[in-house]
This record gives sequence, C-alpha cells and structure tokens, in this order.
Amino acid sequence: MAKLRLLFDNFTLALLAVVAIATLFPCEGQVAVFFEWLTAAAIALLFFMHGAKLSREAIIAGAGHWRLHLLVFACTFVMFPLLGLALKPVLTPMVGTELYLGMLYLCALPATVQSAIAFTSLARGNVPAAICSAAASSLIGIFLTPLLVLLLMGVEGESGSTLDSIGKIVLQLLVPFIAGQIARRWIGAWVTRNKTWLKTVDQSSILLVVYTAFSGAVVDGLWQIVPLGHLLGLTVACCLLLAIVLWLTSVLAKIMGFNLEDRITILFAGSKKSLATGVPMAQVLFATSAVGMIILPLMLFHQIQLMVCTVLAQRYARRPEVPVESPAAQ
Repeated sequence: MAKLRLLFDNFTLALLAVVAIATLFPCEGQVAVFFEWLTAAAIALLFFMHGAKLSREAIIAGAGHWRLHLLVFACTFVMFPLLGLALKPVLTPMVGTELYLGMLYLCALPATVQSAIAFTSLARGNVPAAICSAAASSLIGIFLTPLLVLLLMGVEGESGSTLDSIGKIVLQLLVPFIAGQIARRWIGAWVTRNKTWLKTVDQSSILLVVYTAFSGAVVDGLWQIVPLGHLLGLTVACCLLLAIVLWLTSVLAKIMGFNLEDRITILFAGSKKSLATGVPMAQVLFATSAVGMIILPLMLFHQIQLMVCTVLAQRYARRPEVPVESPAAQ
C-alpha cells in the first residue's frame, strides 16, 4: 500500500477526479466563460508563485555548469522533438492522428521545475545544477515551444501568428513569473514558511485549467472521438517514449564524461516534460475545442514519468553515501 501511495499521490488522484467531473459535469455557456476568466487568473497566480519561490542564489550557484545545461536543453528541445517525428510510423497507428499531435506537443514542451529538482535531491544528484537547468528550461520554453509547435505541427496558435502566441504566453506566464521574482525580496521568507499549503494553491490552479480544458473537449465529443484502443495505445506510446529518453539521456551523459551526481541531474532534468507549463500554453496555442485532446498525452506522460522516476530516484538514493572514501578508510 505504501508503494502505491508513492506511485499514485494525492495530486494524481485529484487529477483523475477532475477529469471524471469534467466528463460528467462539463461547464458550458456563460459558466464556461466564467471558468476561462478564472483559469487565466489562476495561471497568472501559478507563475507568480513560481517566481516568488525560485531562489536566485540557487540559480547562480548552478549556472556555471554550462556543459550539463547544454545537454539538458538538447535533450529537452532537440532530442524529444526528433524522437516525436521519428516515431510517427509507430505512434500514429497506436494512438490516431489527433493524439499523435498531442504527442508532438508533449515533445515540444520545456522540462519540469519542481519534480526535476525533487527527484534529483532524493537521488543525491547535483541539486543547484538541477535548479538552474529546470528554471532556464521553463523560461526558454516560453519562447521556444511555440516555434517548435509551428515546426512540428504546423500550428501557429489560435490567433494565427506565432509572434502573437509568444506575446500572449509572455504576458500570461513570463510577466507574472518576473513579478514573483521581484516580489520575492518582500515575500520570499513568507513563501518559504508557507510552502506546504502554497503547493496546494499551485496544484489547484493546474486542476482548474485541466477541468476547463476537458470540459470544452467533452462538450465537443472527446470520448466519442477517442476509442478505448487509442487510449491503451497512448499508454504504451508514452511508456515507449519515456524509456527511449531515459536510456538516451543516461548514455549521452556517460559518454560525455559526467560524474554520477551530474548524470543523475541530466537524467531527471532532461527526461521530464512540464504539466504546469504545458496546460496553460495549450490554452493559448490551440483552439479551445482541441485543447483536451492535445493535453491528454501530456497528462498521461506526466503520471508515468513520476511513477518511473520515483522508482529510479529511490534506487539511486540507496547507494553508499560516500563510496569513494571506502578504500582510503581501510
């Protein structure tokens, strides 16, 4: 039971519950309009809190490890998209054309911040480098993800212009983040003291966005469009993609001569995709009716990566504390 609690945490169960509620009780009409406004406010609050929580000292401490950061960025923004394209002949028959587009969107997203740092810390990797890489990936993704979406999917955003989409994303995500960084000088200590319940605020914002997105998709017939076979195929596709990425990041880090702590950081920072960034971005980049289908692969991949990385991090954490000192001590 304890292992199941690690694999299926409260947020995962809440996410599943929100999808079920959106399926049974989707918001429509004026209620949907209200939820769209509420979602925009929740997204702004989410990224404001991200900015307020992120320590500039920790970022500066890990910023000098440029080879590690380049490899993480290459895995996130080059390897993932290339794999998404290369696997098209395999993935499309498994998941269908619409969900395959969601897989491509997943491949274009930046890395996570919180979970990449948490798993690196649990596995005793290079935490300052993980903080710097994950934070930089999230910020760079604000500009790079819309361009990758255009290249991979031929989608320019609901407004019809990639520059307009980037502008909207900057306004909705980057501006609140910068405001949070500025406000950190006054509220940083308060945020640190209250990080436990503020995590609930973060997760509630994501759940609200998911409910709004899935409500629109359900109203447009999401579950009639997606057959059960494609959902099962999507699970296999996400597992396949994650397995390949974990193997490649591990091999590349070893070939490039990184030590174990850095290889752990590269593994967890370079293999993850951000639900917290991906869901709000989808609201800007895609028509409302398409968002539910687009984020479905991301939601499933997010859960699978958490489950697999929990097991990997625990395995790394069980290694001897300082193995290099053992021969000298004898």
